[in-house]
Amino acid sequence: MKLSDFDFDLPPERIAQPPVRPRDAARLLEIAPDGLADRGMLDLPGRLRAGDLLVSNDTRVIRAQLTGMRGAARIGVTLHKAVDDATWEAFARPAKKLAAGDRLVFAGDFAADVLARGEGGAATLRFDRGGAALMAALARHGRMPLPPYVKRSAAEPEDDADYQTMFARRDGAVAAPTAGLHFTPRLMARLTEAGIGHAQVTLHVGAGTFLPVKTEDVAAHVMHAERAELPAETAAAIAATRARGGRVVAVGTTTLRTLEGVAALRGGLEPWAGEIDLFIRPGFRFRAVDLLITNFHLPKSTLFMLVSAFAGPARMRAAYAHAIGAGYRFFSYGDASLIHRAEER
Repeated sequence: MKLSDFDFDLPPERIAQPPVRPRDAARLLEIAPDGLADRGMLDLPGRLRAGDLLVSNDTRVIRAQLTGMRGAARIGVTLHKAVDDATWEAFARPAKKLAAGDRLVFAGDFAADVLARGEGGAATLRFDRGGAALMAALARHGRMPLPPYVKRSAAEPEDDADYQTMFARRDGAVAAPTAGLHFTPRLMARLTEAGIGHAQVTLHVGAGTFLPVKTEDVAAHVMHAERAELPAETAAAIAATRARGGRVVAVGTTTLRTLEGVAALRGGLEPWAGEIDLFIRPGFRFRAVDLLITNFHLPKSTLFMLVSAFAGPARMRAAYAHAIGAGYRFFSYGDASLIHRAEER
């Protein structure tokens, strides 16, 4: 398929800037084989069945954007993937001012050495500390890595909380799993009352999620690998759900890619940890997920390709045209959709 197959016109005013408050007041477009329905997130318990299992991503966004000095040169850095507890792959601007062996100073007591410089602004940084000490330094000196389409003249304190899901507990993401932003304790309590279970996976979302596809032949696009884990208790919960005839509902594309990635690698869902670089596009065979809760995605993005694979390209084009016309809010701070898989169980 061609990149142009996944293009559509999106008016700039449809791109959400602030999130809705409360979070569970977001709109929800249900996209089913028999049509579209305008709903709200608080309608979700009634749209699922008792015995279904909601699976969310428990990654926590770190303050991954830094400004450092190499001598008199100011360098902007966005971390995107941990190599070990003190070494990170990053994007740097302007990267042409960096070379292996340079030292970047972020504060009087916080610095990193440049181990290597790659293409497209890529750099590998070795910090002067690791583990919890590095996370603490990032919390003091870093900024929340909001996506480029969320426009801010200056950092807003609210974004530290707004760009973090209620499920977040494991540091490591540099972008939020944004479908989870719509969930609140109130909504989770209603889901529990409706007999819907909950389990978690981890996928530490990388900044590569925002990189554009630059090849007209989408099959030539290379996905960035991201660290992921499917815990034993979640694998067991999914097996029990299947045994009783329930459905697996992925909260977000990151959760879906984790589950489908493990299923593709292992032939089924079993405890696993490693790296996921799965590129899901039309023609992909889904094995693990029945329904997907996700936001509205960018034109020509790998995420729009993923939802087109899940529900069918024609259905997703019609759904997005409806969403634009009906005033739904798009992207990270926008509204949500509940997508049924093209082949219903």
